[in-house]
This record gives sequence, structure tokens and C-alpha cells, in this order.
Amino acid sequence: MMKPLRLHHAQITVPKGAEEEARRFYCEVLGLSELPKPDSLAGRGGFWLHLGDSEIHIGTEDGVTRHQTKAHLAYEVENIDRWRTRLEQEGAVILDSIPIPGYNRFELRDPFGNRLELIERQ
Repeated sequence: MMKPLRLHHAQITVPKGAEEEARRFYCEVLGLSELPKPDSLAGRGGFWLHLGDSEIHIGTEDGVTRHQTKAHLAYEVENIDRWRTRLEQEGAVILDSIPIPGYNRFELRDPFGNRLELIERQ
């Protein structure tokens, strides 16, 4: 049976022209590393990030209501309480998630309305 090997990347979007604010949030606040985009895609806006053995592509698009979707990326972290404090200090509104056995987790929206989940194994 054929099946995919692993997740290579996920893409989220931010409004056109908001790349610098998105870089600040994703690179400085979350601590992700930026990857160079291939020259063939460099003129399309957005940027790429490295996380473990996967990538997160930040694209740009207008006309999207990000605050109304349940779609999200979940970031596995260590020391979730420190993350909660750090994100609250950055002005994030933290929402407790429905409990899942074996995990602590919470949700928030990035500055553009994309839903994020931070999750830690107990």
C-alpha cells in the first residue's frame, strides 16, 4: 500500500504586506528560523520557516477571514507554562483547550488571526 512518508510543510497566510510583522512573531516570539525561499518563488511574497524536520510556509493573501476558522498548526513545546507567560507578555489572548489525556495545551491566535495550538506531553 502506498502512503505519504511524512509532512514536508504546512502553509498559513498573512495579509499582503505584513511579512515583517509576521517575521517578528514567528521568528522572534516563537523562535523559528527562516529558510531562504527558492529564487523561482522569491517574488511571490511571504517567507519560509524551519521547524524540526518540517517547514512552515508563510504565504500572503487578502480577503481571508482567519479569525473564524478552526484550522490550525499545533506546536509541541517543553515547559508550556513558560510559553503561556511569554505569549501573554506579548499580548496574546490565551484560550484553554478541551483536555486531551496525556497532554497540556492551549490555543491562541497570531497577530493575523491564524489559530495556533501549543501542546506538551505530560
